[in-house]
Amino acid sequence: MKEQVSGENRKGIIQSNKSSFATLYRLTDAVVMISIFYWCAVFIDLPIQLSNSVLLFIGLILYLLSAEALDLYRSWRTHSTTSVVKMTVNTWAMTVVATLLTIYFFEDQINTPRQLALVWLVAILPPLIVWRILFREVLFIVRKQGRNTRSAAIIGATTSGYNLSNQIVNNEQLGIQLYGVFDDRDEERLSHEFHTLVAGTIDDAVKAAQSGEIDYIYVAMPMSAEARIVDILRRCSDTTCNVYIIPDFFMYNLLNARWQSVGAVQTLSVFDTPFQGANTILKRIEDIVFSSIILLLISPVLLAVALGVKLSSPGPIIFKQYRYGLDGRKIKVYKFRSMTSQDNGSQVKQATKNDARITKFGSFIRRTSLDELPQFFNVLQGRMSIVGPRPHAVAHNEEYRQLIEGYMLRHKVKPGITGWAQINGFRGETETINKMVKRIEYDLDYIHRWSVWLDVKIIIATVFKGFVDKNAY
Repeated sequence: MKEQVSGENRKGIIQSNKSSFATLYRLTDAVVMISIFYWCAVFIDLPIQLSNSVLLFIGLILYLLSAEALDLYRSWRTHSTTSVVKMTVNTWAMTVVATLLTIYFFEDQINTPRQLALVWLVAILPPLIVWRILFREVLFIVRKQGRNTRSAAIIGATTSGYNLSNQIVNNEQLGIQLYGVFDDRDEERLSHEFHTLVAGTIDDAVKAAQSGEIDYIYVAMPMSAEARIVDILRRCSDTTCNVYIIPDFFMYNLLNARWQSVGAVQTLSVFDTPFQGANTILKRIEDIVFSSIILLLISPVLLAVALGVKLSSPGPIIFKQYRYGLDGRKIKVYKFRSMTSQDNGSQVKQATKNDARITKFGSFIRRTSLDELPQFFNVLQGRMSIVGPRPHAVAHNEEYRQLIEGYMLRHKVKPGITGWAQINGFRGETETINKMVKRIEYDLDYIHRWSVWLDVKIIIATVFKGFVDKNAY
């Protein structure tokens, strides 16, 4: 792989000096903010005067300080465009808050009209995002042509090292060229996929780094090789390379992993929930707003279904069943009764096709998911969310947690009325263990990928294809 990287290609048209890019970003942000300010002044027909520009300089300084605090001007080479946009939005939001507070406390000293201030603070965000996206696209094109690239070596012919090599090779827009994989083992001890990738020993990698041929070193050794990792890091300290460790946490699929501090000790959460801090508030607001609107819209349907349940068979209208909620705590879930019996003990039989316990009206409301509608009250109570893993009966939980690895991780978030698994066809009866395994895989994928936008997509998909399902009976 060595021949792929030459000194000319590594620098190319754009120099490799990171500070040059950081300076360019700062200057461009300043030009954008100044231009938008004066454009807004013209738009609302205000005279362009020095006295009106006091807020401009205050806002510009606050933005640059916020950007430094959030490290907006670091290298984003290996990050997604979404990450760049999110950090830009966060910087802008911090600037808006700081600017508004400045206006409030120093109103007499700032002569900028409030109308201009508000229009400017709103208008600057889209251009700040757009120019970054356009510039990244230009960089992607340049890097695909072999310019503005960096060379990377992977130490360790392991599964994680192989996965990383694929990512580097298949994502040319990153501008990272694979120098090679380095491992001290003989070829016959390596997996076949590494036979063409291994470029030498670890000594060869260190020597190449010391001579300036390598920019990045990724250490992909197993955790059991702690002593070797420490030795490799010690030797890499004699180079100017950026050195990264690819953690191999026993091949666990980390669930919302994040670094946390316990006093002065850093810990890495392996299994965690995405709903902490602002995300908790955001998810709760989402649930309250959507459930309130939905309950208002479906109130006639609730009354009609309640009347149908009452007239179709003897028994209560609402069926209450204990299920596991957030953190595995028992919650009481509401449903319209659809059966003649109400199983809620240690043995709960799943509904099956042509189940004799299901009433005729119950069959209809189960197929159309109308029996689930009372759970919107559970959402308002805070026991459930609109979107999340579907809650199972306690008896089913106790059964499947013994059979499926990672089953209880689905309880790291509140259960939902609809979910990622349901809109992908995994709802209703799970007559085989494989079907339940697939459902759990989708549940954990939802937790791993959660965002408000994903919730919205699931809600929309549920409206169009999630209510009626051939597997629901």
